[in-house]
Amino acid sequence: MYKNVLFDLDGTLLPMNMERFVELYLGSICKRFAPDIGIDPKLFAKGIWTGASAMAKNDGDCLNSEVFWRTMNSVCNKDMRGYADDFDDYYRNEFIAAKPATSVSPYASKTVSLLKNLGCKMIVSTNPIFPKAATYRRIEWAGLDINDFEYITTYDNSSRCKPNLNYFADICSVCSVVPEESLVVGNDVDEDMCASRLGFDVYLITDCLINRKNKDLKMYRHGSFEDFYNWISKNKG
Repeated sequence: MYKNVLFDLDGTLLPMNMERFVELYLGSICKRFAPDIGIDPKLFAKGIWTGASAMAKNDGDCLNSEVFWRTMNSVCNKDMRGYADDFDDYYRNEFIAAKPATSVSPYASKTVSLLKNLGCKMIVSTNPIFPKAATYRRIEWAGLDINDFEYITTYDNSSRCKPNLNYFADICSVCSVVPEESLVVGNDVDEDMCASRLGFDVYLITDCLINRKNKDLKMYRHGSFEDFYNWISKNKG
């Protein structure tokens, strides 16, 4: 059995209609902030999108959070960093507007409990483009407890994003993870399965599959979350 298991969040632990999620999220956050800041909602939304894209290209020069706020300032032509606490308040409260785009997989909590009981170190390896408040909230939506995990990547503690292999290397460094003793579980062929290049075993969850390049799934061990749970149960010895 593995010593460490790294779980993606959106589309993996948390089943999600990504298009609907983005629609609800952007509508909600623009409604909250655009009028108060005095900015066109479309420009505000552009700032968030551009900030996310900038974080995806970050290669370790600074934290993703710094990249995000710097980009927001540039796009919106305002000092947006002063609203950081208000953003956290939004994520703790009004962010719930995006929850209808998600659902709960009963096999997520069952699998996390099983792996914890087997002594595995549990890590949430979600792409770190959200602050801690937003990431913790989505973990709760999945019916999970943040205390089940030893480490959770957020834009506050990360300076790279998937599929940059150094994202996974950073987790290895911070959490004393050896890839050959570890498993990465995710639903994105490009962003999660790339960890195999560092020596991780990988498992592709297909319930909310993202396969932009239509790669042959036979390259990876794969199946539904129920399949994954059954596979772990069968091979836990």
